[in-house]
Amino acid sequence: MITRQLVDTDKFNPAPSLPYNLRVLDFQGAMQDVYDFFYDVNVHFQDRSLPRLDDMLRPAICSGVISDMLTESLAKHSRSLTVNTYHNGHPDLLVRGVYPNDKVKSGSEGVEIKSTRNKGGAVDTHGARKQWMCVFVYTVDNTTEPATDRHPLTFTEVYLGEVVPDDFRRNERGELGTRTSTLDRDGIAKLRESWVYLDKD
Repeated sequence: MITRQLVDTDKFNPAPSLPYNLRVLDFQGAMQDVYDFFYDVNVHFQDRSLPRLDDMLRPAICSGVISDMLTESLAKHSRSLTVNTYHNGHPDLLVRGVYPNDKVKSGSEGVEIKSTRNKGGAVDTHGARKQWMCVFVYTVDNTTEPATDRHPLTFTEVYLGEVVPDDFRRNERGELGTRTSTLDRDGIAKLRESWVYLDKD
């Protein structure tokens, strides 16, 4: 039976330091929007004897979809941020009105959004730069049987901190791969200090 996941408001940092007028309420709303979307889609799929969306999406695609949804939803709830309308522009969210038409290839005023299944928030990026980085960590239950008893997609960690190029390590690029950067040990520790939501259960 498909169940609707609800954001656990007790797991939020009671006094986070958030940039650009962001509020805990903005994160609550964005996370609940994702939960509601997966619930609605999965109920629809179940009615047609189809697998859950969580089970159909490959991990990398799932993370991309969730990141895009969170970007759009945070922009909707935020008082000061809007979606960067430049295709693959950085950061994902811009401070409204700073850049012409809220569009920039590479800007500094805003927040980059990432999502990952990696506990602790380690995630690849396309470049080491000074930025506000927000990482949502989530879990997907692909193992419980029967599949109709599986737990819904759940956010377990959210971090939002300012990082700089020295906080990153470069990842070696394979013959067919694209060079990426990941926060190093000290960088990820720095990000984790700026936690917004943490489910230790």
